[in-house]
Amino acid sequence: MLFLIIIFALIGLAFGGPVGLLIGGGLGWWLGRRLSRRLKIARMRIQESFLESIFSVMGCLCQADGKVTDDERDVAEKLFDQMHLQGEQRAKARAAFERGRADDFDLDAELASVNRLTQRQPVLRQVFIQVQLSAIAADGVLHPAEQEMILRVARGVGCSETEVQQIEAMLHGAAANSQGASEEALKDAYRVLGVSEDASDSEIKKAYRRLMSQNHPDKLAGKGLPDSMRDVAQARTSEIGNAYERIREARGA
Repeated sequence: MLFLIIIFALIGLAFGGPVGLLIGGGLGWWLGRRLSRRLKIARMRIQESFLESIFSVMGCLCQADGKVTDDERDVAEKLFDQMHLQGEQRAKARAAFERGRADDFDLDAELASVNRLTQRQPVLRQVFIQVQLSAIAADGVLHPAEQEMILRVARGVGCSETEVQQIEAMLHGAAANSQGASEEALKDAYRVLGVSEDASDSEIKKAYRRLMSQNHPDKLAGKGLPDSMRDVAQARTSEIGNAYERIREARGA
């Protein structure tokens, strides 16, 4: 807004002197307010669409094995709580979940919509997949139909299978709750950071810092992540930090 005020004020000064300066500055302020309001409305609509897609795709995935378990429903409700969804917002989230379970739900069209919303924002796509994985793994079993479906979802929103493996490793780390540095937990830690087990200490630190920067909740919010998903983003950065510490401990760093 300040930029517009200055530009229009200078234009006004050039054409109308001091009076033009005041008129131009006022016009710049008015235009800036209108633009800011429109951008805010557009951002809110994008965030609402993103949330509805999260829960509709979740409903479809949970239905992939032929039924939605109580554990899977509990995950959805816990996610509603984590995102502080109440009243109308919670009702919309539940309705989206049920819409995804319907036989006529067009999964590919929904994924194409998510792909458009998250274009050039790979971390947002990864958060989307992470939420889906946490839901279908809630019953402790990843059925072949669910695994096939999650890969279809990942491809549909633009994620690679490598990215899905990275997210799975994060979920494993969260479930393990940093219980020592077992061989499998250590492998997951390397997958979380996206580095090989023979990577140098400097390479690991560089990967860690890059991921922490990319996944910072404030940065994700600026890229369109709904404010209600801030806790999800914070949990993601926590797992990146846990993975880094697990590797450092294993290496005696």
